[in-house]
Amino acid sequence: LHEQLATFYRGFRRDAHPMAIMCGVVGALSAFYHDSTDITDPQQRMIASHRLIAKMPTIAAMAYKYSIGQPFMYPQNDLSYTGNFLRMTFGVPAEPYEINPVVENAMRRIFILHADHEQNASTSTVRLAGSSGANPFACIAAGIACLWGPAHGGANEAALNMLREIGRPERIPEYIARAKDKNDPFRLMGFGHRVYKNFDPRAKVMQRTAEEVLNALNISDPVLDTARELERIALQDDYFIEKKLYPNVDFYSGVILNAIGFPTSMFTALFALARTVGWVAQWNEMISDPDQKIGRPRQLYVGAAQRDYVPVDQR
Repeated sequence: LHEQLATFYRGFRRDAHPMAIMCGVVGALSAFYHDSTDITDPQQRMIASHRLIAKMPTIAAMAYKYSIGQPFMYPQNDLSYTGNFLRMTFGVPAEPYEINPVVENAMRRIFILHADHEQNASTSTVRLAGSSGANPFACIAAGIACLWGPAHGGANEAALNMLREIGRPERIPEYIARAKDKNDPFRLMGFGHRVYKNFDPRAKVMQRTAEEVLNALNISDPVLDTARELERIALQDDYFIEKKLYPNVDFYSGVILNAIGFPTSMFTALFALARTVGWVAQWNEMISDPDQKIGRPRQLYVGAAQRDYVPVDQR
């Protein structure tokens, strides 16, 4: 990152949410890189794309370091994309950081599986902002803001909190009964998907990865035991089968990130980091289309047909 960007972090409260910091810092990149904001030039678009993808791990790691009061760690170019991110996040200047290859591979899988996923809310936001001709840094900042919503990027955090609430496998039947009760506000998080109506193939990869990480770190986590048993019961329950409620990618990813050492406040920031690749690809594809026009979603007005003006003093 440009060295002056480090001073931006000091303007945030120490307890600021990492996503708030990422929104601000990514948006500020356009103030530093004027040479890559001419979106009509394919070469400049590619430079901006490379910058966003390359700088996002540094921005996310610095947000984490700022929140815990540790000094920023600069990138190290001989490391992999994920290895470099892990070092910037968990390393300290006082000693060398040893990268666990199992954890490195787990983060690589998480980044790949979260890279992009059809025309979701945040991707639509990036494309809509980009259709106006806004610079790419502003467009990605808009995507981060949308992803921050708990109904979108916060799903893995919600799934982990649900598993923690259940606590242990023997309490699962109680919570499944609550999930089936329409009058109970409890909902099973990490199940079902708008696109995958049978089984989210990413969930299978995440389940295997969770076991690998916990074994490598020698962690016995009752949350993972609860997740395994909940998945087993759900796959055999007629209610879940009928409604096609199968575990999705968020069901196990929170378990993995928690085991690696990330606080739940960083989960959505990691999602944004991974999804930047997809956002940038969607933005670049859209801008490259000569027939592209500004986005203008249509509305159907269902209000009053006519309303008379009433002076303020008579209202």
